[in-house]
Parts: sequence; structure tokens; C-alpha cells
Amino acid sequence: MKLNEILKSINYTLVQGSLHTEITDIIYDSRKVTAGTAFVCLKGYNSDGHKYASDAVSKGASALIVSDDIIIGDKNVTVIKVADTREALAYISADFFKNPSKELTTIAITGTKGKTTTVAMIKSILECAGIKCGTIGTLGIIIGDKLLKTDNTTPESYEIQKAMREMVNDGCKAMIIEASSIGLKWHRVDAIEFDYGVFTNFSHDHIGGAEHKDMQEYLECKAMLFKKCRVGIINRDDEKWQEIIKGATCRVETFGFDGNADIVAKNDKLLSKPGFLGVHFDLTGRREMSVDVAIPGHFSVYNALCAIGVAIDMNIKNEDILKGLKTVFVKGRVEIVPVPGNYTLLIDYAHNALSMENVLTTLRKYNPNRLITLFGAGGNRPKVRRYEMGETSGRLSDLSVITEDNSRFEDVMDIIEDIKVGIAKTDGEYVVVPNRKDAIKYCIENAQDGDIIVLAGKGHEDYQEIRGVKYHMDERELISEVLQELKMK
Repeated sequence: MKLNEILKSINYTLVQGSLHTEITDIIYDSRKVTAGTAFVCLKGYNSDGHKYASDAVSKGASALIVSDDIIIGDKNVTVIKVADTREALAYISADFFKNPSKELTTIAITGTKGKTTTVAMIKSILECAGIKCGTIGTLGIIIGDKLLKTDNTTPESYEIQKAMREMVNDGCKAMIIEASSIGLKWHRVDAIEFDYGVFTNFSHDHIGGAEHKDMQEYLECKAMLFKKCRVGIINRDDEKWQEIIKGATCRVETFGFDGNADIVAKNDKLLSKPGFLGVHFDLTGRREMSVDVAIPGHFSVYNALCAIGVAIDMNIKNEDILKGLKTVFVKGRVEIVPVPGNYTLLIDYAHNALSMENVLTTLRKYNPNRLITLFGAGGNRPKVRRYEMGETSGRLSDLSVITEDNSRFEDVMDIIEDIKVGIAKTDGEYVVVPNRKDAIKYCIENAQDGDIIVLAGKGHEDYQEIRGVKYHMDERELISEVLQELKMK
């Protein structure tokens, strides 16, 4: 593609060279530059791409996109100056990939909590309605059966545009993305006019360092989404909801338990049987239906309302909404794994005291016969995390099964001793089973009717990191192996 074709949506100054230079790809990491590429000099918290401009030229870059004044001796290299290279990257990437968002129904989710779960719920509903979806978020970029891991919840704009083009090529009709506050702040979702923007909730998070200077900036960055979408679907129960839509350019629709919302939840209650933990509620307002959600906790009602709000606007039938929510699961987030027996086994990503507190408190409300928590703690991380996790599990679990979890360059038994320091502050019972597969086997062999067993810490991870090496380890596979071994006894 000619350089001038990918610059048509931005304001720029031609510093030197030709606008008719042929561009083979757009690169923002100088290590990946090859002949004929355009190198975009991004400024980050810890790095500045302008420092690597000369290196990019030496590797064959045909063009540089800069925001600072730089001197390039090779006059055959085209230099384009813009006000903000991050913003420019979004628009030139969109044009490079021929604006794939215009060929998709685009849905963005922002909020402190619930983004990943809400994405999964919307995807489940749409796919029940026969609408193939691609997703981008914490779990990576998912297109059909293909998973591409990403470094950030919301990847750089180039990766998003490239992924959307692949989604279109793969037959997807919709794209659902987690729009983090950092992603919005750093222009990663620019150049997309979203069909739907969703606000889940707002609470303290991501303050300081490379993130946000204060809560006000954090809030304002989330609010940016509602100047980038046609319809905003907003949690009316959140105390910041009116600030979120201040200055919004979209049509606003609301959800919540508040009777003034456009869709309202009532009569919520927990649902429990062996192998199923969920929540029920009745929906009124724009649609009326009785809803069961296959993800535990009262908080799941809010995530479901987000998904229902999008589905109603997309004219999805009630039967597809109900089926989607009753069958939804999020890999590694209170993910229930089918097992024989009258107990419930689930996998969760809880890997610190706060996330462990949240999931165990939620599961306690289901009144299990016993709540059993299998967990470890990461090596080469602050010891206080281990003490806190041990104390949390000891306080909220009937039995803690202490094992390994990414010991890295530390000895597993040393980490376990630190966890025991925390458990000793409680009267919680515990056993130590250092090998994770053996620990899972212990839990399954000793399960009693009505137990809830949580395998905490790994979630969607499919590896165990030991001495600098990441070994493949998927807990779903371990469970299957254990069940087969026990069956063969």
C-alpha cells in the first residue's frame, strides 16, 4: 500500500521523502522492522520509540512516523510528523487493514470489574443466535478456535485492527473487546466508532506509576468510550454513572435494580446443585423474562444485565438470551469442571488475597458442605502475599490444600512454609501436597457430597513456571488424567 493511502485519515507534515513510498507493514517495535515497513515512534511510560528511529532505518524501514523533530541522514527515507504517534497509529492501522470495524458489529466493555465475564456472556448469547464473534481482552485475541495471547487487556491499535481483519476473513459478524482505561487513554481503540459501549462499574484501581495520576483521570478515561459509540449501555446503580455519561455523544440506555432503569432486575437468588452454581433473577422493563445465569454470585446479575442490554438492542430473541446465559462460562473464572459425584469442582484465577477473598466469600453464600481451597503462591514475589493468601484461605475455607504455583527460582517447600505462617493465624485446617496434580487428586479422592472445591491461582494459565522454564500444565487436563486414573483403580 502507498504511504499516502494510510495517511488519509490523519493530519501530518511531510518532513522529507515521498508520500508514494510503498509500505509493506506498520511496525511500532524496532526489533521487528524489516525492509519496506513504516516505523511508528511510540512514546510510553518507560520508553520512547524516537530513540530507535536510526536503528529502524538501518533495518530497512521506508518511512518513519514521528512526533518529535529528528534528523535522518538517508533522504530516501520518508519522515512524517504528527501531533501524537499513538493516535496516528490507530488511524493508519485502520486504513492499512481497510477499516474492518465497518464490516463488524462492534461492542466495547469498560469498567473496573466484570469486563471479561461480560464479554463472555455477550459472545455466548450472540453465538446462540447464530452470530459468530471474535473477542479481544484479558484472555487474549480469540477468533474461532484460535487464541493469540496478548500483553495487555486492550492491545495496541495495530493489533486490534489486524485482529478485526482476521475476524472478518474468518466469517465473524461481531467483535467484542475489553476497553481498559489505559487502552482508551493511549488511543488503542481510536478509529473505531463502536456500535455499543458498555459501562459495568467504577471503583478504585490502576492509580499511580504508568497508569493514572488519580481517580478523576481514571474516571475520565473510562468515560471516553461514550464519545466513541452509537449506544451507551450504563449501570444506573453505580454512583458514578452520571459522571460517566457527562459529555457523552451516544444514545444512553440504563440497567440495574433501580426501578428507573430501562431494564430492571428483581428477585435475584442463588442457584446451586452439584456441578452448577449460578444466580436467578427476573427481568422487567424493555423485555420481561425469568433468567438463570451459569456464573455464581449476585454480582453476575449486573454482568448479565450488560449482556442483555446489548442483546435487546441487537434484536436477539429471548430464547437465545436465556440459552446463552444458562450455558456461559469464562475460562479460569469460577469455571466449573464437570466431574462424577455430588460435589462441585471449579477453577479460578484468584492468585492474591483480595481475589481469593472475593471468590471464597461468594462461594460461602452457597452454603457448601465444605469449602476446600487448593492453592499455592508465586516464587520471587513479596512474601507478604503468601502470608495474606494463607490467612485468607485459612479463615474462609474448611480445608486448605497447599501446593505449587509458579515457584520460579524458589524452592516450593520454602513458599509453602510462608503460606503456613498465614494459615497459622487462623484455626483453618490444611494439608500440604507439593505436586499440583497430586493435590488435585487428593481433593477429588476425598470429596464429600455437597463440597465445593476451588483450584485457585492458575485460572486460564496453561503452564507451570519452574527455574525459568514454563512447562505445559493445564488443570483441565490434570483433572481428566486424575479421573481416568481413579477409574482404572
